[in-house]
Amino acid sequence: MSMSYSTSLTGNLSLNPFIFEPLPLGSIKPLGWLDDQLRLMSNGLAGHEHDFYPIVSDSVWLGGHSEYSALNEGIPYWLNGLVPLAYGLDDSRLKSQTDSVVDYILNNQQSDGWLGPEAPDNRDIWGRFPLCLGLMQLVEADESKSARIIPALYKFVTLLQHMLVRNTGYEQFWGKVRYPDMIITLQWLYEKHPGNYTQTLLQTMSLLNGHGSPWANYYNEANYIFQDLDTVQPPITGDSDVFRYVHAVNAAQGMKAGAVMYRFNNDASLLDSTRNGVSWTLTYHGDPAGSVIGDERESGLSPNRGSELCTAVETMYSLSYLYQAMGDRLFADRCERAAFNALPVSLTSDHWAHQYLVLPNQPFSHSLNGPNPFWNTGDQSILYGTAPNYPCCTVNMPQGLPKFLSASFVQVGANGLGHALLSPARVTTTLPSGTHVSLSCNTTYPFTNTLHYTFTAFAPFTLHLRLPSWATTYEIIASSTDGSPAKSYTTSSLLPDPHTGMLAIDLLATGTVQYTFTADIRTEDRGNDTISVYHGALLYALDVGFSDTTTTTTVSTSTFDNLVQNATAPIPPQAHDHYIVNTKPWNIAIDPSTLEFHTSAPTTNATTTASDQGEEYELPNPIWAYEAPPGWISAKACEIEWGLEKQVPAPPPAKGERACKGDVREVVLRPYGSLKVHMAVLPVVGLV
Repeated sequence: MSMSYSTSLTGNLSLNPFIFEPLPLGSIKPLGWLDDQLRLMSNGLAGHEHDFYPIVSDSVWLGGHSEYSALNEGIPYWLNGLVPLAYGLDDSRLKSQTDSVVDYILNNQQSDGWLGPEAPDNRDIWGRFPLCLGLMQLVEADESKSARIIPALYKFVTLLQHMLVRNTGYEQFWGKVRYPDMIITLQWLYEKHPGNYTQTLLQTMSLLNGHGSPWANYYNEANYIFQDLDTVQPPITGDSDVFRYVHAVNAAQGMKAGAVMYRFNNDASLLDSTRNGVSWTLTYHGDPAGSVIGDERESGLSPNRGSELCTAVETMYSLSYLYQAMGDRLFADRCERAAFNALPVSLTSDHWAHQYLVLPNQPFSHSLNGPNPFWNTGDQSILYGTAPNYPCCTVNMPQGLPKFLSASFVQVGANGLGHALLSPARVTTTLPSGTHVSLSCNTTYPFTNTLHYTFTAFAPFTLHLRLPSWATTYEIIASSTDGSPAKSYTTSSLLPDPHTGMLAIDLLATGTVQYTFTADIRTEDRGNDTISVYHGALLYALDVGFSDTTTTTTVSTSTFDNLVQNATAPIPPQAHDHYIVNTKPWNIAIDPSTLEFHTSAPTTNATTTASDQGEEYELPNPIWAYEAPPGWISAKACEIEWGLEKQVPAPPPAKGERACKGDVREVVLRPYGSLKVHMAVLPVVGLV
């Protein structure tokens, strides 16, 4: 799979525009439950790694001695997530953390432009990619920092160009697979801070693309691996040429490759291959929560194989980028699925512990001891802790929700504001037309399906509201404070854009909008006569009860050749390892004809309490704690013979092997993110 490249691009090239223009970091602030979650992050592990976690506090990037990989990616990952968290919350403590790290890195930039601690003969460029994304976001959020950061970036980019001409900087293959992340920064520089470097930027983009692994070639029917990778012969190993495409985190990052390339090479075929890549990856290797199954390498759809937390946050970022770049409604729908399911299930509700892997069928979470069920992860992969299995997820996980927030609203054309990823938030921006808009969305979505908007603008503008593809009906009521009659829009009077799913509402300068849509229970086939159950944007899983025993956490639970961690500060008392086991049977089959949705949320659309905080009523905080979300689903079910395989639930029994053991019972399914132990892929039986 080779691809030629050119360095003859001219500096007057205009990049292909985004369908939806991103807003600068800091334009959007969280409200309601999303604000609660980001503050839990700030007060939890993500916000305190700088204080005690050696990979950050004692990083080799900062003159320390700790790192987990020769790639030196720890601090770059951390910065890429802490910057949007700090500026999304306007948190001075977190800003001081990022400022101190960036100051040290820039003060110690090497004379030839290299960013990082590596000697000239041992440089791998991959770790610079998330670092540059963090620096890019920092300038977006605080323009005063551009005077220092932009020259440092160009000094590095000039060196990078020279390295790529010599085909150096690839000590390992990661930079040849994840190169679109660096090109995103280069394209941002080209459009926002071009200086006298336009030709350098274009040539560096082309060189990265030319040296990089061509994702478009893999997203081809002749090359893509549709089958369960465990069945491929000869076996796919870490040395196989195709491994770079089927490493699950790479697969998540690679989804956006074609759209990034299209912006500067104008090859429209890349957009079609991108659609193929996303569809195929999520269909043949996706988990029901919206991430990609891969423990580290992809397998198939088996619910006893894991999805990495790094994969979840990279999937979210790729899909939010793709919705901005290409506008396909599917990308936003699937980004929300990952954000509201795959991400929260991987974290304890207080945000002090996380899993390395989450299994769709996982009735317990603790260390394993015996035959390992995973392709290449350790016995503590499904333990909730500070750094279970491997440290990458500890430093990479902070980017998930903060980047979701920063992508939630977008510019649409010259005079439009779009709500792309639905959630409670406040946005303040000036549209290209010059219209200044301040808008707040008060909602408990995705736990209910009503969103209340209050806005003030200096002139009329158009509000674009994304309608999820699963919504059955909708109603919009727009009111203006000038006394004119309210306008109502329904399924029969206003159609969403068939491509983007956006509903366009022309608004006067000041007023309110109430947007309500409905949802039904729906199921998705997961093979072998099994299903996963959804209502709205949420995946519902079998409640198997739980008992949680906590122990003092260990900073590292595994030993790796490149892992060096020097403890420089006490571990906070809130940091624990969690050993969680089920207290109810997990070997359950359900009758899907008996599924019934219930909610404790108010049925009225009126805003009753906590409206200033972005909610129609007071949601529990933390919202992803057990029984905290207001919705649940009941079903008729029975126990069946279903045992363990390599210490985790075996694949569900075949259809003819599901005889009930005992009486039919009623079971409860709850939002997946609130169940740290759960069964989300359930065998089907007929009971009524």
